[in-house]
Amino acid sequence: MYLSLARRLITETDKRLLFKAAWTLGVRGLWSVHQHKRRLKRGEFFPPFLYLSVINSCNLRCQGCWVDVGAKQHRIEVDAANQTIAQAKAMGNSFFGILGGEHFMHNDLLKIFEANRDVYFQVFTNGHFITDEIASRLRELGNVTPLISVEGTEIISDTRRGRDGVLNQTMQGLETALRHKLLVGVCTSVCQSNLDDLVQDAWVDRLIDMGVMYCWYHIYRPVGPEPNPQLALTSEQQKRVRQFVVDTRATKPIIVIDAYHDDAGNALCPAATGFTHHVGPWGDLEPCPVIQLATESIHDEKPLADTFNQSEFLRDFRELTAENTRGCVIMERPDLLVELAEKHNARDTTVRGGVIDELKQVTPRRSQFQPGDEIPERSLVYRWAKRYAFNDFGTYGQHFDRQKYRDPDVVQIKPMSKVNSQATVSQLPVVDSE
Repeated sequence: MYLSLARRLITETDKRLLFKAAWTLGVRGLWSVHQHKRRLKRGEFFPPFLYLSVINSCNLRCQGCWVDVGAKQHRIEVDAANQTIAQAKAMGNSFFGILGGEHFMHNDLLKIFEANRDVYFQVFTNGHFITDEIASRLRELGNVTPLISVEGTEIISDTRRGRDGVLNQTMQGLETALRHKLLVGVCTSVCQSNLDDLVQDAWVDRLIDMGVMYCWYHIYRPVGPEPNPQLALTSEQQKRVRQFVVDTRATKPIIVIDAYHDDAGNALCPAATGFTHHVGPWGDLEPCPVIQLATESIHDEKPLADTFNQSEFLRDFRELTAENTRGCVIMERPDLLVELAEKHNARDTTVRGGVIDELKQVTPRRSQFQPGDEIPERSLVYRWAKRYAFNDFGTYGQHFDRQKYRDPDVVQIKPMSKVNSQATVSQLPVVDSE
């Protein structure tokens, strides 16, 4: 399996891009984690990976979206983005996730990539704006991997994303990126309506045949102004996804990312462990993209390193969350976020101004924390990588208190009507990447 993956990487991707990713994301990424560990030992803090939402606008209206995509467009300008990235680079960071909105609607996005060719960017996108011109420029720059979101078959995609013809446009963007031999990934927010179609071997095999090098399954979180809780997975379904990810890693020549478990299968939250934090489109420093509360900004006058070290709000978020759950706090304990916001007078970082009310309406449910049902990694490579570079960094050992953990009542959600699930994975458009 590992030899097959290596062969695919070497033969199906531009070798210059592959080397760039191996060096910048691989070697230097591991070094950034090493520096993070050293900082923690000194009692200092700066997340080794940052996510930046550079724009709020999007051409789609997805179910469960927490971003104010319909509001007046706001974006992080080139100078502010470059300054933020430069300060992170000074701390050893070499990888940045670019979120949105739909980031390719940011007219100067490629200028940000060009100004920072010594680091690597992962761009979450619906693929609709990946033209031959854009793909050619990304190949020239060599420091960007598009992570294209596929949310189901044609009927399901249109329903999930609020527009007609979404899947065909997404697959066209995917085909274009692959034709230009970019290092391409496909991500899916797994929910009731796409679980059976996309969490299966046939879909992963399709991705491999297309030339996709990695995939990312993340669990749908019912948040935002229209959370659509009927789409959320049950506890058993979440375990099914976790088992599928573990098995696929051990058997298929494709890289599978997950951000919620260590090598032994113990649940974790990257924001609670301090592995990542998020910069919103207005520059606010948030714990993670779905928690739209902040007390600091990249536009503050003091250096970013001082902000992260001195932020009582972010520190209390990490400690309060780690004390009460190893899972997703917004799913399990939204009341803690309300308490935290009130304690620090944190501002609502949205245009709609209703985050606190939204949190109060959330029905607590199980997240990735499934005590007693941990599923360890089967793959020795993933086990080693996670043990060294992706774990809780001692966070839960310091803080987690099982006496405080309240196992949320599992809400039994009736699966969506089969009217939205008639298509099968075999009916997804075929992409010819040759």
